[in-house]
Amino acid sequence: MKPYRVLLYYIYSPIENPEQYREEHHLLCLRLNLLGRIIVAPEGLNGTVSGLTADCEAYMETLKADPRFTGISFKIDESDGHTFQKLHVRVKPEIVHSDLPVDPLRQTGIHLEPEDFRRLKNDPDVVLVDMRSNYEHEVGKFKGAITFDMENLRELPNHVHELDEFRDKKIITYCTGGIKCEKASAYLLSQGFENVYQLHGGIIRYGLETGGEDFDGECYVFDNRVTVPVNHINPVTVSVCYRCGSPTSRMINCASPVCNNHVTLCESCGDAHGGTCTDACKDDPNLRPYDGTGYYGKQTQSYSPIQGFKSRLGQRVEVSI
Repeated sequence: MKPYRVLLYYIYSPIENPEQYREEHHLLCLRLNLLGRIIVAPEGLNGTVSGLTADCEAYMETLKADPRFTGISFKIDESDGHTFQKLHVRVKPEIVHSDLPVDPLRQTGIHLEPEDFRRLKNDPDVVLVDMRSNYEHEVGKFKGAITFDMENLRELPNHVHELDEFRDKKIITYCTGGIKCEKASAYLLSQGFENVYQLHGGIIRYGLETGGEDFDGECYVFDNRVTVPVNHINPVTVSVCYRCGSPTSRMINCASPVCNNHVTLCESCGDAHGGTCTDACKDDPNLRPYDGTGYYGKQTQSYSPIQGFKSRLGQRVEVSI
């Protein structure tokens, strides 16, 4: 058993004073030594954090004890250490940026539990639709799923017509943790699709609870790990090295800060080319040192998780933990 946990979660539940709650939540994470990214919005809460097992347990208990978040569920993974370098707790208009004119608290697709999804996914009357960005599904997706060439969920309205031929089918949407599908499935319903479902808990929960059957490749995640294996039953690799074309699920950011291209790069090419995606990038005079991971966190001198904490008066405050 590994000493750290990685928690992925979201909940749509109204938060009346997001700014005040952001402060409370930031302090909670400081007390529990958690790192990660958390979004607080009027519509709810969305986050991924890492920390020692006991600290993560205390965090989950605290959120579940809040009447606003009693229905929250967590996807829990193990790790050898923190999967984040910093702590960010931010207020935003939405917990997942979509600009879609929908309210998941009023209407959304039917939630399918992982085991139900496993049984239904190969039904000839079912169409699987990936609601993630193109760089995510390029490294891994469910076998036979429809994917869109979109950078983010805001572009979904431009791609809905690609599903017109499947209007008489059962549409099952999926994403990493389930949050995008709450709005994506609601949007499909608003566009006249009648049989719309979503994988509850997303790819991560499906892998944890069922073994990940028929998820080809690896799952992109938004932390230091970049991608994680999901399928422990019939795994295959679907992506290839950007440089040599050999099969690999290993994703990096180009070591050239000007490029910073998000690509799959095999270990051999990563070592041979210093983590760059092209020879031109290799000549960048500001090339970042390649440590074999291809993950480059934003550097901040003397960073402390307390940074970013402000009082409601807009003034920085000293925090004793």
